[in-house]
Amino acid sequence: MARYWPTVILAGVFAGLGLYLYLIELPGQRTEVATATQARQILPFAEAEITTITVRGHSGEVVLTQAPGQPWAITAPIQTDADQRQVQALLRALVTGRVSRLVEEHPASLTPFGLDHPSTVVTLGAGTRQETISIGDAGPLSSTLYVLRTSDQAVLLTDLAPKDFLNKTLLSFRRKELLNFNQQETERLRLTYPSTEIVLYAVDEKPKKKWKIRYPIEAEADRTEVQALLFRLEDLKALAIVDAGPEREKLVPFLTKLKVKVTLHAAGTDHVVRIFQPDPASGEAYAQTAPDGPIYKITPSSIKDLTKELFTLQDKRLLGVDVGEIAMLSIKTRDEQYVLIHDRNEWILEDQPTEKVRQDVADLLVSRIVNLPAEERVLKQAGPLAPYGLVAPAAEFVATGKDGRTAGRLALGNQVSGLAYAMGHRIPGIFQVRPDLLTQIPSRLALLNQGQGAQP
Repeated sequence: MARYWPTVILAGVFAGLGLYLYLIELPGQRTEVATATQARQILPFAEAEITTITVRGHSGEVVLTQAPGQPWAITAPIQTDADQRQVQALLRALVTGRVSRLVEEHPASLTPFGLDHPSTVVTLGAGTRQETISIGDAGPLSSTLYVLRTSDQAVLLTDLAPKDFLNKTLLSFRRKELLNFNQQETERLRLTYPSTEIVLYAVDEKPKKKWKIRYPIEAEADRTEVQALLFRLEDLKALAIVDAGPEREKLVPFLTKLKVKVTLHAAGTDHVVRIFQPDPASGEAYAQTAPDGPIYKITPSSIKDLTKELFTLQDKRLLGVDVGEIAMLSIKTRDEQYVLIHDRNEWILEDQPTEKVRQDVADLLVSRIVNLPAEERVLKQAGPLAPYGLVAPAAEFVATGKDGRTAGRLALGNQVSGLAYAMGHRIPGIFQVRPDLLTQIPSRLALLNQGQGAQP
C-alpha cells in the first residue's frame, strides 16, 4: 500500500492545482478580459436597452424615441415617422465603435480636439441611465474621431467614422419613402392622368400572381412592367420635405396641374400619391400623399417612371395564348411547314404521328413563339401590310385552342435596323420584334432528330 502513496499525493496536488485554476485564475482572467472589453466600448449599455436618442447639431435638435415593440419615431421638433435604417446606422456605429486610446481625463482644454464646439452631440437614454457623446475633430488616422464621454469626462480617440455623425439634420432621420406598402399584398393599382386613367387588378393564380388591365380595356397586363412600377412606387423618396408654414403656403398655389395620381390598394388600405410639376423648365417635381400633409420634393425622373402608356402596361406577347392552352400549333416559313399537336403533354407531328419528336426542341420552339414580345409599336391599327412584308410573311404561326378555335396568331415580316415587323393576335396593330426567332425555327428533320436543321 505504501508504494501507492506518491501516486495518491501527486493526484491530490494536480486536483488542487486544477481547483485553484478553476476557482481563482480563470474567473480572474475572464474578469480582466471583460474589463478590458468594457474599457474599449464607447457606450456603457447595450443597443437593445436604448429607448431615446437626442441628436444636436448646427441645424438644430432631433429627438427620437422607441416604445416597446414599436419602430423608432421622431418626437421633436415634430412628430413623424423615422427612417429606421438611419437610426439603426447611428446606433450600430456607437455600439460597435471602439476606443483606440484614452487621450485625457478631465482635460483642461477641449479646443485641441475640436470639442469646445462639437459638431454633433448625441445623448442616449436607457431607462434611468444616460450617456452623452460629443463629436469633435478627426483623429490622426483616417476614419477616427475625438469624442468626449460625459459620464467620465474622458477625451477618447475612437474608430468612429465622420460620415455616421456629421451633417445630420431632421431630414436625415425622417422617413423619406412616400408610400409604405407591401408589394405582395397589393391588389389594385389606378393611374390617373389629366386626360385618361388606367386601372389594374391583381389576380391570384398559380404559380405566380397575374395582373390584368380592367380599364380602359380588358386585357392581360405585362407582369414585369407592373412589378417594375410597384418597385418605383416603393422606392419613391423625398429629396426635401416642406412642412406646414410659410414656405408650404407659398408653394401650394403652384400645385394645380396634376401630372399623375397613383392610388394603390394593399391590405385593405388605399395609398395615394399626387405628383405635380409646376414648371417643367425648372426641373422640379413635387408630391403629396394627403391634401393637408407635407409637400415632398422628388426627383423629376419619377414623373417619367410613373407616367405609363397603356401599351407599356399591356402583355406584349403577340401570339396571344399561353402554352398550356394550345392544342395545335401551325408553323409556316418560306422553307418549312408543319403542324405540332399537343397530346398528353407531348408534342407530335400531325402528319407523322408515329414518329418520335424531340420534346426539348419542340418545347423550346413553342416557348419562343408564345413569349415573343413586341419591342416597339409602329401602327396602332393595321393598315397596308405590303410595306412591312406581312402580306407574305417570312414566318407565320397559328395556335388552335382546346375548343378547336383559333386562339393565337403571329406573323413576322421584313427586317429593318435589327428588328422585324410583326402582327399578333393579342394586340391590334403593327409592331417591331427581335428577329432571332426567324433563325431558331427547327426543320422537320431537326424535330425528328434525323438530320441537320436549325438548332435550339
